[in-house]
Amino acid sequence: MNLPLPRWYREKVEPVPDTEDQKVSTLELFFDLVFVFTVTQLTHVVAHDFTSGVIQTLLMFAVIWYMYSAYAWMTNAVPPQRPARRVLLLVAMAGWFVIALAVPDAFHGTGVWLGAGMVVVVVLHGLMYLQSTNRILVFLSVNLTGAILIVIAGFQHGLPQYLLWTAALVVMWLGPALTGQEGFPLHPGHITERHGLVVIVALGESIIVVGSGALKVGEKTGELNGQIISVAILGLALTACLWWAYFTADAVRAEHALVSTGDQVRRTRMVLLGFFFSHIPILLGIVGMAAGLGDAIGKATKPLAGGPGIALGAGVALFLLGSVLFRISLRLPAGTVRIVAVVLSLATIPLGRVAAVWQLVALFGILLAVVITEEASRRRDQLVTSE
Repeated sequence: MNLPLPRWYREKVEPVPDTEDQKVSTLELFFDLVFVFTVTQLTHVVAHDFTSGVIQTLLMFAVIWYMYSAYAWMTNAVPPQRPARRVLLLVAMAGWFVIALAVPDAFHGTGVWLGAGMVVVVVLHGLMYLQSTNRILVFLSVNLTGAILIVIAGFQHGLPQYLLWTAALVVMWLGPALTGQEGFPLHPGHITERHGLVVIVALGESIIVVGSGALKVGEKTGELNGQIISVAILGLALTACLWWAYFTADAVRAEHALVSTGDQVRRTRMVLLGFFFSHIPILLGIVGMAAGLGDAIGKATKPLAGGPGIALGAGVALFLLGSVLFRISLRLPAGTVRIVAVVLSLATIPLGRVAAVWQLVALFGILLAVVITEEASRRRDQLVTSE
């Protein structure tokens, strides 16, 4: 049964068939900037109180990432080609911006605002997706229930607040299981490009954290000395290695893996595992690394506190672990060197207790070894193929 929609709202441009290519629009990239700002706000939560901050970050990120993925799938099926869709997406960005502003103190007073922003985001997502399929109505009811639970959590404190957030997360994540995986066709190129853009913007935000941190320390000490610049350059080098590991090794092969999969349900499952679940540790890793770098800027030769040191080492390890899971999900070679690098990255945490610079140098050495080893292996494979 088709749901009656207003004439101005009904689909007037045929959706791009899933067999044809579809590029990410500039409006979607603009949207992603607001989303990544929302994610990077989580670094403030971790920096404020590491133990409780990690739990709060995991709960908030799980819900935020779920809804971002919902929007990525929605624009994949209903591209923002018409003014009505663009306006709705821009209004949804306002909801995301409210969420971003409320994130740092969501468990200490601004949780109601975060919940209100989530309600707006959920409702507009459902309204836009209706132009493609009525099956979204089940998603809308489930997601709205989760958003309302977050609003209620904003009025609570302590354990009840955490339990309500957990309930919201469970309810929302049950959505795909309730609706099944049929009836949601995907364009492989678009979904790959969209997630790649999120990763590159998140990496860019981590550079902003490093740069702004260096300037603040320079202003505080009265000079921008060699130690500050050295740590900042190391932070940039770490970010560059993560970029290399993701974009030169995985992005293109991931798209080819999806394109070569003709079965719609199987492709949807690959996207769920490779882009939804596997990108959780990838983005959390960037957040953790950024939080650690922000504290390391002013402590080149000084020991890092336990939290920032753990965030730095675990952040890089999470990113690499996510990339391994990403490859496995898309039936690509996992890469033994990355699995070893995950363990070695965690092993750098004690070095941070000696001096921040030693942990940074060790992490850079590990990532550089990964990049060099994989590039050498790739070149050998290319030579064998060309012969």
